[in-house]
Amino acid sequence: MAVLVTGGAGYIGSHMVLALVDAGHEEVVVLDDLSTGFDWALPPEVRLVVGDVSDQALVTETILRHRIDSIAHFAARIVVPDSVSDPLGYYLANTVKTRALIETAARTGVKHFIFSSTAAVYGEPETVPVPENLAANPINPYGRSKLMSEWMLADAAAAHGFSYVVLRYFNVAGADPRGRTGQSTPNATHLIKVATQAALGQRTHLDVFGTDYPTRDGSCLRDYIQVSDLAEAHMVALNHLRSGGDSLTLNCGYGRGYSVLEVIEVVKRISGRDFEVRLSPRRPGDPAQIIAGADRIRAELGWTPKHDDLDAIVAQALAWEDSLAKRNRR
Repeated sequence: MAVLVTGGAGYIGSHMVLALVDAGHEEVVVLDDLSTGFDWALPPEVRLVVGDVSDQALVTETILRHRIDSIAHFAARIVVPDSVSDPLGYYLANTVKTRALIETAARTGVKHFIFSSTAAVYGEPETVPVPENLAANPINPYGRSKLMSEWMLADAAAAHGFSYVVLRYFNVAGADPRGRTGQSTPNATHLIKVATQAALGQRTHLDVFGTDYPTRDGSCLRDYIQVSDLAEAHMVALNHLRSGGDSLTLNCGYGRGYSVLEVIEVVKRISGRDFEVRLSPRRPGDPAQIIAGADRIRAELGWTPKHDDLDAIVAQALAWEDSLAKRNRR
């Protein structure tokens, strides 16, 4: 049995690849167009196919050649403000191309599909923490593009007889504890990455977008999940499906929120460095707070986080940014 990881040279996908390799899976194949991913993030034993998930001829050939039985689909565009300014680009990348991938998977007999979704499908939830049965109500094109893909996946699975797990991520952060991979995109917008870059002098300042939200300090509240814990959630989802488990939609988070200003203070404390923080207006499409109702994934899949500690997550991110800067100077 082989696993195809789309977007596997990117941030979260490369951690999934490491988890699969560490677990001794016989064959792991990565499909990535390398627009935001890096071939050096992959172990040498992993086969990399450079291409687009919507190239149905390429995907068909890859699935049949490597006898792919399971797909973990990470390839996507993910920046909320960009989705507001370029909605059609996001519907193309996240919805239209996912539709093509699902069609190819169904046509070639792929048995299992794990889909990288997002807490953005909930929009501005009235219930916090957010349970999976809360009605989806996305407030930006990014969330809508992912929700449409969830619908397509469920309908296709019912029609074509494959099983799936949808994992709705909250805010992903940190890096591989062994330092093998991390968030490497130069212009990434993840708060902890940007803050660690500011602490290391790689940015002149950090912008805080909105300090007038109805939260404890006026800045947005988010649930930060460590990226290796998220990769492990995919691993237990894969084992669940291969053991004959039913299709599921699950949140991936810790059930606890930190504000933007609180995260910045942790980065300053862990790094031992101060940096300029500029208070800026709200960005379009950002909800005030979103925290995972995280009980179901533990109950259904037995997922047990190992890295639920913001100090450790920040320390991992700092170490990765330092090593990445050294790599880029070579």
